[in-house]
Amino acid sequence: MKQDSHSDEILQIVSFHVGSEEFGLDILKVQEIIRFQQLTRVPNMPSYVEGVLNLRGKVIPVVGLRQRIGLERQAPTPTTKIVVASVKSEVLGFVVDSVSEVLRINSSSVEPTPRLGQVSQKYVAGVGKLDNRLLLLLDLDQLLSAEESSAVAEVTNVEAAKAAAAV
Repeated sequence: MKQDSHSDEILQIVSFHVGSEEFGLDILKVQEIIRFQQLTRVPNMPSYVEGVLNLRGKVIPVVGLRQRIGLERQAPTPTTKIVVASVKSEVLGFVVDSVSEVLRINSSSVEPTPRLGQVSQKYVAGVGKLDNRLLLLLDLDQLLSAEESSAVAEVTNVEAAKAAAAV
């Protein structure tokens, strides 16, 4: 979400809530948004990985965004969703408390990331100003380190192989 101060580019952002904060993702990163469903827990995964799901034959790791940004895990509610998105060369699911809407914002209304409290600054690409609210724009490519991505992918590949062998 890098911006040029002279740019009037319109960004399309999927907005969602995690805890009391409103976040946004570039719509081009989002593949789909699905209702929360039961996940298969995988042993030895980091605490922020809630499990894996089978999405049309593909095993996808699902990250609890609450845990990843330092909030406490919460039981799913009727509004809980999984945002399926592209992260680097992987497809991951992210559990969010609710999905709000698709917004169109001018890139000139995005400010650089200020010092943030509960949310690590490295995960946030910028802050979008919308009327009377602020939208934290997530940088999914920074959400997991290279080592974390590799660990998640490795376990997912093992689970995919088990699923294929069971068929």
